[in-house]
Amino acid sequence: MTSEPRLTLLYDGACPLCLREVKFLKRRDLQGRLAFVDIDQDTYDPAQWKGISYKQAMARIHAIRANGEVLRDVAVFREAYRNIDLGWIYAPTTWPLIGGLIDQIYALWASQRLRITGRENLDQLCNCKKLPT
Repeated sequence: MTSEPRLTLLYDGACPLCLREVKFLKRRDLQGRLAFVDIDQDTYDPAQWKGISYKQAMARIHAIRANGEVLRDVAVFREAYRNIDLGWIYAPTTWPLIGGLIDQIYALWASQRLRITGRENLDQLCNCKKLPT
């Protein structure tokens, strides 16, 4: 196992689909290359995670490499899967035509994720946590 994770994913622990993905990644991460931070926890502190606010993290997936680089959107999945030796699954997302289409599909998914999973909208969630919108 590595001593420090190569990638830390910020995920919504109240999202059933997000939890399914996190469970899969944890099962496959035999080398300890990934770490996970549940942004839905009241203890989530943006200052510890490159200043990524709750609202930003809820709006689209983020991850932080060990060197401090912040990844967003499909790049997060591409890097996470590469770290569990399944990078070939997301390799086509680097291809010009396919990559652009996948980025658009992810943007649509991210914009509708809360509604699809039966949650309040982002502003309402921020208000519940007494966070700035």
